[in-house]
Amino acid sequence: TMKIDEPTMLIRIPQLYRPGMSRGALYEATRGHWKVGPRRERAELAMAVAGGIVREVYEIDAWHPAGATPEAARVHREAPPKRWEFTGRVADDAIRRRYIGGSVKDYFRRGNQHPFAYVNC
Repeated sequence: TMKIDEPTMLIRIPQLYRPGMSRGALYEATRGHWKVGPRRERAELAMAVAGGIVREVYEIDAWHPAGATPEAARVHREAPPKRWEFTGRVADDAIRRRYIGGSVKDYFRRGNQHPFAYVNC
């Protein structure tokens, strides 16, 4: 497992992830409808994770109540209450090169079913 230095939210998207999916589809799958608390505000990066491997890295600009931005609502169907989605952009190439393709399996404890994990937050 690689070491992550930045305040990061690892987001597992195994049901929505497909090899070769478009950058836009991967972004929408990653950013939408999570049951997260105020700690989310400390995360600077969000990493899309499938199969324990980082598939993409995003810089988080802001968090919004789920369904507030139309694209995520389409991907995740109707937004349950008290859920959040972020808006952001693909991270700088230097950050992407450092993390994409790396394993983050050890950041999730065995048996942990949560779709996300906080690192350095």
